[in-house]
Order: sequence, then C-alpha cells, then structure tokens
Amino acid sequence: MTLSVATINVNGLRAALRRGMGAWVASERPDVMALQEVRAPDDVVGPALGEEWTTIHAPSALKGRAGVAVAALTAVTDTTGELACGRFDGAGRWIEGTIETADGRGLTVASSYVHTGQADDPARMEEKLAFLDAIIERLTVVVASGRHVLLTGDLNVAHDWRDIKNWKGNRGKAGFLPEEQERLDLLADLGFVDLGRRFGGDAAGPYTWWSWRGKAFDNDAGWRIDYLIASPDLATLAKDVLVHRAPTYAERWSDHAPVVATFDL
Repeated sequence: MTLSVATINVNGLRAALRRGMGAWVASERPDVMALQEVRAPDDVVGPALGEEWTTIHAPSALKGRAGVAVAALTAVTDTTGELACGRFDGAGRWIEGTIETADGRGLTVASSYVHTGQADDPARMEEKLAFLDAIIERLTVVVASGRHVLLTGDLNVAHDWRDIKNWKGNRGKAGFLPEEQERLDLLADLGFVDLGRRFGGDAAGPYTWWSWRGKAFDNDAGWRIDYLIASPDLATLAKDVLVHRAPTYAERWSDHAPVVATFDL
C-alpha cells in the first residue's frame, strides 16, 4: 500500500490552525504527521487535530516552548518521548511511535526538534551536538530491532551549500557549522538516507524554511532544515518527496513548509 508521512514545523499549533493548516491537512490527507514546535499542552493537541487522529505528544516543561507530536490515521504503539541518555527529558524535542506495516516489521516515526544553537556560545553548541549524538544512538537501536525507521523534523542544520541560499554569508554560524554537518554525515555512513536530498537532486534547494521578515519567502532565500531520513530498507521503498511551499506569502500558515514523503509500504 501507499503510505504518506509529512513532517511539519507548525510554529505553534493553534496559530497554524488559525492561519489555515486545517485546510491543508484536509486536502492532502497524509497518513502520518510529525509535528514540531507544537507549543501547546496535551489537553489542547489531540482535540485540535480531531478524533480521527491517534496523537502522541511530548510537550516541553517550559510553557509555550518546543513540543513535538506524531499523529496517525491508524493505531500508534511502542511510543516513547525520551532519549536514552535522559539529559533531554522534558525538553519537548523528541517523540516516536510505531505503526503497523504490511511486511510485519512496523514503521517507527520519530519527530524531532533540534534547537538552533549559537556559534559563540560553547555551552549551547555542546548541548545541540549532544542532542544530535543521542538521536544517532537511538536510531541505531531501533534499526537493530528490525523495524523500519524514519527520522523526521526540524534538525536546524543545513547539510551543505545546496541547503541554504546564502551559504557563503552563513559560514561560521549555527546551523551551518562543520561539526553539525558531520552528524548528518555519520547518519549517511550508517546507511540512513536523506530522502529530501535524494529526490531534490544535486542542485540548490528545495528549501523548507524562510524567515517571516523581509522578502526571504518571495525571493526564495531559505534553508532546507526539515528532514525525512530513512533507514536503509525503508529508503528503497520511498517513491517521492515533495515540499509543499505555499503559493504566496499571505497563504503561509508557518514559517516552515510541510515536507511529505510517499512510500510503497
């Protein structure tokens, strides 16, 4: 069967729904949605999405910050909201759940929100890199269990020059540092596949985030920081990846665009 998975940094779920997210969801009907920057409590998230969705949610302990969720049009099992190291408990930056697949292996979808970091703040960068390391460790454990794995979310890293319009001007800045990019290199070395780049081709873009300010969106001066990274076997089943960029600035309901992957699974 065909299965579609969308990763969406909603930039505040309630705000996104006010701006038109619901119409997009009704039109596109992804089977699974991985959401980041939900910024809402548990008692809001499920009802806001609707009863047809099975929703798991990891809010941040800090009100109005972060928050990640996975919502599916089927049952979600084997859920966890924490990484093994325990350091990031309560941060609202990681959640994963498993859905059944026809091959019996199951698909674990992880929704992750990695903070931006700050190049001149060693503590902030150490925290970001440690979080990326914890993600890699967790993914290898899930793959070893035999399940398909899909890492989704806003990783706040542009992997190379193709992933950021003004790459020369962002050298030395958080989100475009070699030590951040090395973590994505390591995932590739382990056999994980960046589906956005595979289907995006060997050219600049397609970008997934544009600042609300100025003419960034109109000029397509963006970053590709929203990812769908598949375990090796799952990657062979991917059929397409599309960035759902809004037609106009006025029609945006987040500063990120949804990225949707389709699998023959």
